Amino acid sequence: MSLQKDIEKFFSITEFSKKESEKGLKAFYEMVKLLNKGEVRSAEKHGSNWNANEWVKKGILLGFRLGKLKNYSVENFKFYDKHTLPLKPLKQNDIVRIVPGGSSIRSGCYIGKGVICMPPMYINIGAYVDDNSLIDSHALVGSCAQLGKRIHLSAAAQIGGVLEPINSVPVIIEDDVMIGGNSGIYEGTIVMRRAVIGAGCIITGSTPVYDTIKGKIYRKTKDEPLIIPEGAVVVAGSRALKSQYGIENNLSVYTPVIIKYRDEKTDAATALEESLR
Repeated sequence: MSLQKDIEKFFSITEFSKKESEKGLKAFYEMVKLLNKGEVRSAEKHGSNWNANEWVKKGILLGFRLGKLKNYSVENFKFYDKHTLPLKPLKQNDIVRIVPGGSSIRSGCYIGKGVICMPPMYINIGAYVDDNSLIDSHALVGSCAQLGKRIHLSAAAQIGGVLEPINSVPVIIEDDVMIGGNSGIYEGTIVMRRAVIGAGCIITGSTPVYDTIKGKIYRKTKDEPLIIPEGAVVVAGSRALKSQYGIENNLSVYTPVIIKYRDEKTDAATALEESLR
């Protein structure tokens, strides 16, 4: 597509002329318009695999490079950011609930119908949050993160952004996932549908995840991200250190552990209350 070619061309420029800057901004704003509509995404699923759209991530970085500092202050609240990165334009008929109290959503991300945003929370450019998801207080959805339908992102949970490297798949959270409070998912981890991430779990690309049900260890590899299986229930656990010093001092290190797979009892415990909607 011509927009992709334009983004690729302007991203490769190191020193912009005035004309090139104007054309680069035009291409960036066109991409942001499509991101806001959900017609373009920073990552997409093809078959069973998720792939990064590198040109979209390049476009976002282009917007940072071409942006000039702007005063967004309102009365006594002082805000300064790039003029290319304003708040997302939302209207009442978008059917998105943003409860008052300090939440921000940058332009250039898709927010589906029925999404609820509890204050204070933050959604960064390039993110995709699908229908009927709940983003609770103090939660973060980082750059280019992709959240499916009916996600429950609990208070103080962090979904890390992966804007660079350009070819890296961002964090992916598929449909109907429950993410507990004070948890963090980073470095392009993919959490498959209906999984439950318990409170306090930290999952990164370098974190091995131990499956006590299937007797497997899940890790990130050179070619594949860390993938949390469909329906897995993950809790914060520990693993004994086997070094002599570790044994002598009864030391252990944190590790996430799959203790079960989702069943009717889990579904009842993690169901979103309809009264919230």
